[in-house]
Amino acid sequence: MGEAPNSQQQKQKIVTGDGGYVLEDVPHLSDYIPNLPTYPNPVQDNPSYSVVKQYFVDEDDTVAQKIVVHKNSPRGIHFRRAGPRQKVYFDPEDVHACIVTCGGLCPGLNTVIREIVCGLYYMYGVKRVMGIDGGYRGFYSKNIIPLTPKVVNDIHKRGGTILGTSRGGHVTKKIVDSIQDRDINQVYIIGGDGTQRGAAVIFEEIRRRGLNVSVAGIPKTIDNDIPVIDKSFGFDSAVEEAQRAISAAHVEATSFENGIGLVKLMGRDSGFIAMYATLASRDVDCCLIPESPFYLEGRGGLFEYIEHRLKENGHMVIVIAEGAGQELVSESLRCTGKQDPSGNKLLQDVGLWISERIKEHFSKQKKMLINLKYIDPTYMIRAIPSNASDNVYCTLLAQSAVHGAMAGYTGFTVGPVNGRHAYIPFNRITETQNKVVITDRMWARLLSSTNQPSFLRTRDIIKAHKEEEPPTQLSDDSITDDNLMEKQVLC
Repeated sequence: MGEAPNSQQQKQKIVTGDGGYVLEDVPHLSDYIPNLPTYPNPVQDNPSYSVVKQYFVDEDDTVAQKIVVHKNSPRGIHFRRAGPRQKVYFDPEDVHACIVTCGGLCPGLNTVIREIVCGLYYMYGVKRVMGIDGGYRGFYSKNIIPLTPKVVNDIHKRGGTILGTSRGGHVTKKIVDSIQDRDINQVYIIGGDGTQRGAAVIFEEIRRRGLNVSVAGIPKTIDNDIPVIDKSFGFDSAVEEAQRAISAAHVEATSFENGIGLVKLMGRDSGFIAMYATLASRDVDCCLIPESPFYLEGRGGLFEYIEHRLKENGHMVIVIAEGAGQELVSESLRCTGKQDPSGNKLLQDVGLWISERIKEHFSKQKKMLINLKYIDPTYMIRAIPSNASDNVYCTLLAQSAVHGAMAGYTGFTVGPVNGRHAYIPFNRITETQNKVVITDRMWARLLSSTNQPSFLRTRDIIKAHKEEEPPTQLSDDSITDDNLMEKQVLC
């Protein structure tokens, strides 16, 4: 295998091999700092690992991005497998690590913090770890929190983040100056795509200065809209907690004549929480997500479907993602062009808006009295502690990040790809957003479960078929005969 020619070779390491094998590698400290000393990995002397048959991951181990391939298709893109290496590039006694959390809240933040601290302390013997208080701006506002296993012992039982968080506040020079002034040599950055873009810029400035500092990212988004990785931490917890809101809406709806329970769930641009909560609940009659356009009036519209379901069942539960139907909100209500400090477009409360439109429509009809209850559990869901599966997942994420940083890798983010944790270049998780593919099997399963129409007009179906569908981690992204058949069914 040899390195592929690339004008941006310093920014992206691409290794190619036979059969279409392509390794999208991550940077290493030795790429720009010559003659770095190495040390034996202390994990091999750790009693906890004494029963492990193989302490270390082989240097050549990779993880394939796709596991479903055609007979004659190339081997495709691979990423470097995460895990402990035989040699480390930091003397544990010299390590001074810091952790920062940025952006919105998400179940599991405290678990990731805890496991980074405990992983450094118990696996590698690192004693100096500190938290940056208040997001990126905490770097230059001199706010730090000393972190030890005793300090973080019980934090996984709480929601939120003990380090505090904020949006924006990214001033690269000040942040790197602070890292340099404090002799920090490992930086763990937990946040969404905007935060990871910031981490990539921090890494580039660190590399430009030639600093012996490893930058590791842990991707965070409750919406599950980060590409490449199987799913984001906090997603399972969010789906589980969403069931409580849907259950309450179902109780309200069934307790009144023509009762409608309307639940708004998170999902600015991707409707994964709404889709999976709907599939898990089985009490939902209609799920509306950003990826699937819908319309209100006329034949085949939402109002007609609501009337049909009420006449048929006497009640109805609707789940809507916060980013759905934004194009339908009138110009008088829309905050055109306005953004939050993270650069996200400000959304209107589509749940409140659509509940008023439904009430208005049926009041004009005067032939059907409805009882609508609107439930918005958004911030309640974000603030809960992570559930059991997310706690396990956060532990693996944190330990993989620690192994990578100690092994000298930098400028990477970590996450599971087809069930195996891998080190992924920053650009791969920030270049696009993962979205529900409405011509895929999973969305067809939801339509079958709720028995709702697709709400797609003919022109929408043609457009959806013509557009190139981005790969998703929670569904098959290859075009097969089954896919084509399901597309015909959806039509």
